[in-house]
Amino acid sequence: MKKIYFTITGMQHYFGIDFLKRGMKVKLEKEPDNDYDKEAILVKMKGMGKIGYVANSTYTVLGDCMSAGRLYDKIGKKAKGKVLYKTAKGVVCELCEKKED
Repeated sequence: MKKIYFTITGMQHYFGIDFLKRGMKVKLEKEPDNDYDKEAILVKMKGMGKIGYVANSTYTVLGDCMSAGRLYDKIGKKAKGKVLYKTAKGVVCELCEKKED
């Protein structure tokens, strides 16, 4: 199976990125009732709650990462990811599990 990457964005509105380390797990949850983006995918972390969203804009998606719109139909209601590295523009993660309904 080809590896799937995604970018977490908007973290500055929650806890920032300083606490994240390579290998940490994140949870993805579709947020179809989001007023701003019908393909929104919320990113959460155990014990912290919401830490950001999967990037869904050409301005926020980094490198070969998938946008939330491209990733949306590839996951169930929930999925998991693993932090690979962080940059000043976002955090790049790898999708760990294809589906978790």
